[in-house]
Amino acid sequence: DVQVAESGGGSVQAGGSLRLSCVGSGFRFSHLAMGWFRQAPGQGREGVARITSSGDTTYRDRSSGRFTISRDDAKNTLYLQINGLKPEDTAMYYCAAGSRSLWDFNYWGQGTQVTVSS
Repeated sequence: DVQVAESGGGSVQAGGSLRLSCVGSGFRFSHLAMGWFRQAPGQGREGVARITSSGDTTYRDRSSGRFTISRDDAKNTLYLQINGLKPEDTAMYYCAAGSRSLWDFNYWGQGTQVTVSS
C-alpha cells in the first residue's frame, strides 16, 4: 500500500523554524512529484509547495521565501523547511504524493500539527 507519513510538527514561538519530514513507502518515491499542503482551523486545505521527480519546485506564495521544499530520494523522504514562523502559519501540514495536476495529488498523509504562538 502507498503510505506517506509526516513528522516534525510542534509548538514554536513566532520567528522560530521547523523542518517537517515525510517518509513515503509502497511506491517508487523517486518517480513521483511530492507536495506539502496545510489546513488552518476553519479553512480549506491549500498547497504550500511541490517538487517534481527531477527536483523542480513550485511555491504557492512566491513572495514568502520562508518555505523550502526538498527531497532525499535515497531516504524516500520529503522535507519542508519553514523559517520565520508566524501565528498565521498555524495549521495541520500534510504531505502528498503523486500529482495529477499542479495542486491535485493522489495520496495523502495524516498530517503533522504546527502551532505558532506570538
